[in-house]
Amino acid sequence: MHEHTTPPAVPEARSSTAAGKPLEDASTAGPETLADTGQRPVARGRKTAFVGMASAAMILAGAGAVVAGGSLLPPPESSRAVAAAAAAVPAGASVGVCPGPARLLEGTEAGTDPQFSPVSATAASAVTGAVLGAAGILPASRLSQLDGTTAVDISEGPGEGASAGAPQELLAGVVAAHPVDQVSVLSADALENQKASAAASVKFTATDGDLQGAAASNCHQPSNDQWIAGASTTVGRASVLVLTNASTTPATVSLELFGAKGQIQAPGSRGLLVAPGSSRALVLAGLAPGEAQLSVRVRSAGGPVAAVIQQSVLRGLTPGGVDFIAPGAAPAVRQVMTGVDIQDPAGLAQLTGKPGYEDAKPALQLTVPGPSDAVVEVRLYGRGGQEALPSGGVITAKAGAVTEVSLAGVPAGQYTVAASSDVSFVAAARVTRGLQEDQALDVAWASAGVRLGSQHVVPVPRGGIRSLVFGALDARATITYSAITSDGKVKAPATADIAGGTTSSIAVPEKEGDADVVGYVVSASGDAAYGSVLVQQDGRNDISTLAFLAAAAGQETVPVTLSY
Repeated sequence: MHEHTTPPAVPEARSSTAAGKPLEDASTAGPETLADTGQRPVARGRKTAFVGMASAAMILAGAGAVVAGGSLLPPPESSRAVAAAAAAVPAGASVGVCPGPARLLEGTEAGTDPQFSPVSATAASAVTGAVLGAAGILPASRLSQLDGTTAVDISEGPGEGASAGAPQELLAGVVAAHPVDQVSVLSADALENQKASAAASVKFTATDGDLQGAAASNCHQPSNDQWIAGASTTVGRASVLVLTNASTTPATVSLELFGAKGQIQAPGSRGLLVAPGSSRALVLAGLAPGEAQLSVRVRSAGGPVAAVIQQSVLRGLTPGGVDFIAPGAAPAVRQVMTGVDIQDPAGLAQLTGKPGYEDAKPALQLTVPGPSDAVVEVRLYGRGGQEALPSGGVITAKAGAVTEVSLAGVPAGQYTVAASSDVSFVAAARVTRGLQEDQALDVAWASAGVRLGSQHVVPVPRGGIRSLVFGALDARATITYSAITSDGKVKAPATADIAGGTTSSIAVPEKEGDADVVGYVVSASGDAAYGSVLVQQDGRNDISTLAFLAAAAGQETVPVTLSY
């Protein structure tokens, strides 16, 4: 501290308290007062400055103590965390959107909006489905066209005479191979605030034309976020993404495309409007041309949409198959596909060694949407247990891209494919049928399915050789299945025990008693089990595979947090 900046010191008080007089303030003391004291002003200034600094320090310390003490006090009532309350959500209708018939494209694929041509004289499509009820009561349900016109009235709903004390045996309302020529919707109203158990599937067949083969798809619940893996846009492969909005709210759809080299930035893939009660078709070659492996993420704002890819193959003049590629399970660290039917490896090797037939072999496609590579372990479970993959079974799937893993070389048979990693991914398996290049071949995609629980409704398309295929992963699982017949009856259940790490199949008979089999009610207990319907045709190369849909959930609740 410099002396020339030190302020004048306050003189010591003289008999101030004794005389009852107040101390003089430094601001009012004049020069004569300082002269009378005989003190050195500089020294007094240093002492006073020290006292002032000490006082300031005490004030700051006191303020810190107040702050510290305040932090120990309980927070005010308005800032305390309150647990979110669970609010019951009214059960909504069960809705399944069934794709329309497969059709040929007309004109160029340069644009994204196609025109269709039926061409085939033998093409036919039919919807098969079932709605469950109990105690003599069926929920109101129907099969409708997209414009709301009713095609089949399944049930008008419970009548006034419905008895609450009636026996609880299951019964079903059914749609048995109803012919369709456009997109259709299976809907069932909620009953007693419970979502109805209902499901349907559509099957397309053709024995002539470029779309020879069979294509089958479940009628899927619309969603605002879904993944479809298995498309191809190389020469001779036509992939058409069909978006259907069965709601009363407009949907704005954005697509994310993933190829073998990474994510594809495609102009025209965002902000696609799908009006209520309408469908929109997009040729994927117009968005991502020349992609041998293509996965699509479909996200919608506003109304939910049902998405499916119509995939067809033409090798020169020879039809290579047709399929509806349906959405699979959302990205997860484990994906499971059942109903993967593999042909004789020697015949496959001879066929796929020829130009243009590289994609006529079975394969697994892995899509990693995140920023980190995924080290994926792939296991194949057959009838006799685990089967080794020629590639060794451990694959590094690149981040943001599609990786294909060949399943060629595996002995012929039906398999469950289980893939696991520490990074979330999407998976689907390609199934092929036919070994002669001068014959029409067929292709199907097995989407990743859900773990089986209680009371899955499993529709079974009419015609052909049909099988229920089940896979158990680590330990034994018990499957209970009851046939649903076209007369609305649910037959007595049968039980199958499946050893861990194996795949089993159950042949579906054409009839149970005097009525056609249109589906099953399936439940599982024990270890994780998965299932699918495998559809083939005797004497033809037709093949389709349908993963079981999730069972209807009970009354749902959502957490609700109130804040301001």
